Amino acid sequence: MTRKNSLLNSALIAWLSLVISALSNAQSPTSDGSPASINERADYFRLDNAYIPPPGEALHHYTAGFAKILCSAVFVTGLDPADAAVNMGGFISPFNQRHHVVNTRVDRVREEVSLVLPDGVVRTARRYDNQGCVAHSLGENNIDFNPSIVEANLPPAHSTPWPMGDIVDEDSFPAGLDVELIQRALNTGFGPEEARTLGLVVTYQGKVLGERYSDEVDIHTPLESWSMTKSLTGTLMGVLIQQGEYELWQKAPVPEWQEDPNDPRQEIRIGDIMRMSSGIMINAPSDPDFDTNTYPDHVYLYTGGVNQYHYAATRPQEYPPNTVGRYRNTDPVLTSYLIRLAVEGRGEDYHSFPQRNLFDKLGIRTALIETDTYGNFLGQGLAFMSARAWAKLGNLYLQDGVWNGERLLPEGYVEYASTTAPAWIADGRPDYGGAFFWVDNEVGDDGLPPSFRMSGAGGQSTTIIPSHDLVVVRIGKYTGARAGGAALQEMMPMLLDAVPETR
Repeated sequence: MTRKNSLLNSALIAWLSLVISALSNAQSPTSDGSPASINERADYFRLDNAYIPPPGEALHHYTAGFAKILCSAVFVTGLDPADAAVNMGGFISPFNQRHHVVNTRVDRVREEVSLVLPDGVVRTARRYDNQGCVAHSLGENNIDFNPSIVEANLPPAHSTPWPMGDIVDEDSFPAGLDVELIQRALNTGFGPEEARTLGLVVTYQGKVLGERYSDEVDIHTPLESWSMTKSLTGTLMGVLIQQGEYELWQKAPVPEWQEDPNDPRQEIRIGDIMRMSSGIMINAPSDPDFDTNTYPDHVYLYTGGVNQYHYAATRPQEYPPNTVGRYRNTDPVLTSYLIRLAVEGRGEDYHSFPQRNLFDKLGIRTALIETDTYGNFLGQGLAFMSARAWAKLGNLYLQDGVWNGERLLPEGYVEYASTTAPAWIADGRPDYGGAFFWVDNEVGDDGLPPSFRMSGAGGQSTTIIPSHDLVVVRIGKYTGARAGGAALQEMMPMLLDAVPETR
């Protein structure tokens, strides 16, 4: 059977599954997108499994997150530690929890950050080569894997044309573009000082239309992305599917789910997981019924100091797959787990896989994905890449998964990524797609055309607008999210007026 026929059969199976699911759930409550109706619908599908909260003390976990944030800001991005402490990474280390730290040590020789709490607990994070900064387990000051040194197999960037290198030909754009409006749009999108934007890049038809940077970074600086990393993880899974290691709609071969032949989690498909529709149970801040009295597993999957793949794989089922949409870190963590199983199963170095199979292909040289203490990529939010690198990833999707004539993603994968997930439609929130992409498939009051995007906490985004062949990347400091988002929103109509519609 050819790959094309295999993909068509997989798509047919997926479609039939959706039809059967829709028929069987015809009597289930509908949702208008309000929290009350979402929860009512969820109660209809809820399975009889008990929730077990993460172990340990919340402050200890938050402080581990703080140590990692400082370590990455200083030793990966190169920011000032005092500035990073008040502006970076408020997600896994809320700013209102940081005052508990009584002593901060930044060791530039060991590339390590140590934070001391009033009870004597010390949380540390250290840079480990291309695995970036790793938060150590409580009471530990080391890791449980051998770091890998990964180098790009690419020609020098300074002498290589874009997109495989740095050289941008500013004279090669089509005639008729409103250059003055483009420059005003870029200045607007970068925003005022309080936006704290670090990098803004716009590409048109795959070429750099313009860019702006803070004086703290440059075109090569790896920047924190948070949940944009989820879309990168979805891309790496797409690469493995194209390579024949998995099929999108096969049942996910998570080892922990195969131990009991009656385990209902065996019905969860890879495609369900990457639509945030696995139904796996955790406590997550975006849940309509989020329990604020319990430290969220959603964050513990960054800070727990345990084997995060095993932790995610041992969470119980809350809903049947493909019925309820929930934005939970278990799903990208499980996808990362499957990636590791496939890569090591064929005898390859796991930590080199993203560079060799994706980054080298796209001309990306300085990217890294941070890990837990067991060397597991934390593909839910800890990738560090330059703004230009994110623009390249966005253009891979504009080009239907083909780069330099080579198909890196399967046929139909971009459509899967940019199509609203059925479970999210049923929940009355038609804004999440496949491969961990957010989607906006309706022309709204703002008049902007349909788009899909990689999105991360703190205002990080890579927006793909197929109708205009545009990719817009905006990355900034966490505390600038509101002002940065407003600036980006103001820029978009200007940018769309400056370039013609192409599709």
